[in-house]
Amino acid sequence: MANLICKDECYKIIGACFEVYNDKGCGFLESVYQECLVIEHEYQQIPFVPQQALRLFYRGKELKQKFIPDFICYEKIILEIKAVSKLTDEHRAQVINYLNATGFELGLLVNFGGHPQLEWERLVHTKKES
Repeated sequence: MANLICKDECYKIIGACFEVYNDKGCGFLESVYQECLVIEHEYQQIPFVPQQALRLFYRGKELKQKFIPDFICYEKIILEIKAVSKLTDEHRAQVINYLNATGFELGLLVNFGGHPQLEWERLVHTKKES
């Protein structure tokens, strides 16, 4: 456990998510949790940027399409939130793609739609050896 990437930052971010879940529970749209997390991140002084459009490239050319993670925290962690009954591989693939596109090492996938508790996962980007 001592070698976890961004251990302290992750603990704070997930703690903020638990605060929101403990207050709102499950059953709201993702946009409600997004707005609550903006307030909670500010309250807990977690550095974040919400829904920042980021560039994508293919063969060295910038695409018109952008990707928009829910939050970038501490300038190095993707936080993607969901409000679904259960996380799926498609949700995990979305975060992994965000990590690949940014080069960030850590993504947090958090589901506010689960009952009876918040569901969350750490996804780590492993760099490919050349």
